[in-house]
Amino acid sequence: MNNMPGMQREQHDMSGMQMSTPQQSQSPDTHATMTLQEPENPERKTGSNLPAPELLKDVAARTPMALADFEALADANNPTLKQANAFVRRSQEQARQAGLYPNPSIGYQGEQIRGGSYGGGEQGGFVQQTVVLGGKLGLRRNIYDQQKRSEQIGVEEQTYRVHGDVQQAFYDALTAQATVQLRQRLLGVSLDAVETVHQLANVGQADAPDILQTEVEAEQAKVDYVTAQRQYLQAFRALTALAGKGNLPVSPLQGELEKTPDLNAEQIVDSVVAGSPTVKRAQQEAAVAQARLKDAKRESVPDLQLRAGEQYNGEQVSQNPTKAAGAQSFASAGINIPLWNRNQGNVGAAKAEIERAEQDVTRAQLSLRQQAAPLAQSYLSAQFEADRYKTQLIPRAARAYELYLKKYQNMAQAYPQVLVSQRTLFQLQISYLMALHDVWRSAIALQNYTLTGGLDTPMSSGGPSTSINLPNSSAGSPE
Repeated sequence: MNNMPGMQREQHDMSGMQMSTPQQSQSPDTHATMTLQEPENPERKTGSNLPAPELLKDVAARTPMALADFEALADANNPTLKQANAFVRRSQEQARQAGLYPNPSIGYQGEQIRGGSYGGGEQGGFVQQTVVLGGKLGLRRNIYDQQKRSEQIGVEEQTYRVHGDVQQAFYDALTAQATVQLRQRLLGVSLDAVETVHQLANVGQADAPDILQTEVEAEQAKVDYVTAQRQYLQAFRALTALAGKGNLPVSPLQGELEKTPDLNAEQIVDSVVAGSPTVKRAQQEAAVAQARLKDAKRESVPDLQLRAGEQYNGEQVSQNPTKAAGAQSFASAGINIPLWNRNQGNVGAAKAEIERAEQDVTRAQLSLRQQAAPLAQSYLSAQFEADRYKTQLIPRAARAYELYLKKYQNMAQAYPQVLVSQRTLFQLQISYLMALHDVWRSAIALQNYTLTGGLDTPMSSGGPSTSINLPNSSAGSPE
């Protein structure tokens, strides 16, 4: 850890895992072969002395990965970003379909085909075309153009969701990595203490309670060390899942946990509300509703139906009974009369949808304030806490531990007090890591507009409609 107070002047780099065996300062077999027994009764064994499993022993050799590496992986592989971009393309194609002109119709027409006693009959073909009036095709297309803009904002929104979750998971894992390093140091100190107290017992300067208490601390340190390693593995796997690469080998992380973001907490809430893609999308949904209202009002304009054709009339003319009337042409034009159905129901529904969409903008803004304000306070609280641990608590605890240890070495202090001060020091260091972690979590949430859900299905403004101006329909209307 970089310059963490009270770390006995040793430098610990958060950019890589240092997973060496905690007993590296001693001979390889010293701790493993130590007999756990009470000095007053050598026949009484108090337990075995199994080493702590090294679950991350192969990790340190791999190339460290930074936050930018995981964000790049997420941009390329997270499926929700691909889904969000697919929604944009879908709306684009729906807009194209909504603006297509109706196909013409051709057909056969026959009347009095058998001709009766005159031996006549009329048979022929026709062409029919619907002429869309009132600019309805453009208005229908505009609905999906506006919907496309909403989906584009949705891509931005989902990107913040993914990046926010990746950043949160990265600093979760980075904190877990720092905790492993700290637990590893505590284990090394605890094992050294066991060896020291056994040596003191051999010369009559330590008794059975001292040995037992020291061994308990060492065994607890082993448990905590293994737990910390497993928490790192768990955090790393959560991170790779968000990045879309769940099978990525476990690697060290490169980052600066103590270099926390510097946010203006007084202005951050207003900034979140003003720049949030969630609010922008709600505003764009109101624009979609306005486009639907314009289309609903214009849909009552009737379309012109044109029909023309050519046919053969076999009816004999009265002046020349042996000659048929022959070729004839026909044409017709018509429109629907918007007498009872003027689309008034859809117009009313579109107006109600506008009201709902406008209220949703206000709702989104208030909801963001409700979420961002506590996060701003949590950020300030965690920042204050981390600063106090670093500048006030840990230096004092480190000095107390150093003094108690010297007193014990000079036989002026009981060893349990040394253990208490040691436990206090390392617990404060763990609390310092957790405070830094809380600063990062609050800051990341605010920087990403409180958006989460990097693996949740993204929201869409439209639906997978397949009934927009179908090719076999004389007229179409959007959903």
